[in-house]
Amino acid sequence: MVISPTRPAKRLTARQRRQQLLDVALRLFANNGFTTTTMDDIAEAAGVTKPLLYQHFDSKRALYVELVDSVTQRLLRAIGEATAAADGPRQQVEAGFEVYFAMMLAHADAFRLLFASDTTNDPEMAAMVRHVEDMLAEAIDPLIHADLDDNHRRLLAHAVVGMAEGASRYVLTRPEQTLDGTTATRLARRIGDLAWAGLRSVHRD
Repeated sequence: MVISPTRPAKRLTARQRRQQLLDVALRLFANNGFTTTTMDDIAEAAGVTKPLLYQHFDSKRALYVELVDSVTQRLLRAIGEATAAADGPRQQVEAGFEVYFAMMLAHADAFRLLFASDTTNDPEMAAMVRHVEDMLAEAIDPLIHADLDDNHRRLLAHAVVGMAEGASRYVLTRPEQTLDGTTATRLARRIGDLAWAGLRSVHRD
């Protein structure tokens, strides 16, 4: 009997290794929090040495910031594409919510990262989360079709972001919720109804 030699494991390219480290760090940050997770934990979970991890990321903070930025940019692109393809204002509101909730359900770890509570006492991290909320509000602002001044419109845009965040926290922190294939659509319709009813009734002060 001829025994075929075992093929050596294929080495990852630098880009593949970096993505692997990001994926592992995302899972650990989401499950254990930023404060508790260490670079040793990430290196061990990824099966690499800590010096190799530091070749890709200068610090735990730099790694966390890159993850948050990546998640935010993907979310903004998806919302932008969905609302641009919608037929009208009401449809834009629901389409934006639906893609938001679909990503939340498909990438729960990424959303837990954004909503991490253990970073709120860190001024730099808290500022980063506020920046994420600002960018989401900027994406929503043009969808508010009402004769309002800029500050009024931006206030309402942040309120809409808060509605989406609140609903996401509710679902992600309650594993007993039924997360089937229709959940994103159902969430979008329910929260969209609430948001649209409110936006339809706004008026200048």
